[in-house]
Amino acid sequence: MANLKEVKERINSVVSTQQITKAMKMVAAAKLRRAQDKITQMRPYSQKLTTILNNVSAASEGQADIVFAEKREVKHVLVVAVTSDKGLCGAFNTNVLKAASHAIANDFAGLNVTVLPLGKKAYEFFKKRKQNVIADYYQVFSDVSFDNVKFAAEFAMNAFVDGTFDKVVLVYNQFKNVATQEVMTEQFLPMASEELENGAKKSETDYILEPSRAYIIEELVPTSLKIQFYKAILESNASEHGARMTAMDKATENAGELLKELRLMYNRTRQAAITNEILEIVAGANALGGK
Repeated sequence: MANLKEVKERINSVVSTQQITKAMKMVAAAKLRRAQDKITQMRPYSQKLTTILNNVSAASEGQADIVFAEKREVKHVLVVAVTSDKGLCGAFNTNVLKAASHAIANDFAGLNVTVLPLGKKAYEFFKKRKQNVIADYYQVFSDVSFDNVKFAAEFAMNAFVDGTFDKVVLVYNQFKNVATQEVMTEQFLPMASEELENGAKKSETDYILEPSRAYIIEELVPTSLKIQFYKAILESNASEHGARMTAMDKATENAGELLKELRLMYNRTRQAAITNEILEIVAGANALGGK
């Protein structure tokens, strides 16, 4: 059985750890509130922008003339893996990295795959595995703003247009609630045709547009793609804070359970030490009395 000093040191260590996990949970909760507000405000805007784009292109030849919708033989693939810069958030990063690795090994087997990591964890993971990595944008979470994120989106879009990549895929965590994040493997480019909200058919009304329909589509499509890319970053950011808050809450609970066990062990060890001292005193007294 461990001595009293060792048990006391372990208790103090667990108490210190519990204080840290409590503080980290509170910080994550505060950050989550802000991140959740951003993503809840972005979703309606993103959906409405897509609806407008579908309405405008409905009466035209669809996506035939949209350069970002060009479908060609897939030889070169860009996988955008969105993780976090920090750990201590449960399986948040692991799930994305597993999904990205699975897609590379199975869905894109035999193809030339390049990874665009967004987040330090993704960059370190794929760098260690000698994967082709574009390391220019992995620090995007140092400033989660549209002005900062759009540079990564523009890189992916320009690389698709000039033929460097034939397909661009996003792998990220979609925010459901504080305790639930769903890993999404989503095709970013070429653009996939989408139905309108609630599954409604595209409008057949011939609108008179000013400026021209072609000009509006030309302006709307890049903006819509950048918004879609930015939304994935916001989803991942909110998911990270939710995952960290949940992980720290569980860690705090586990520390509490461990403290109960250690205190019980401390009391047992202390009682055993007292009993041994009493036995030694009684044995000494008996020895003296026998003389």
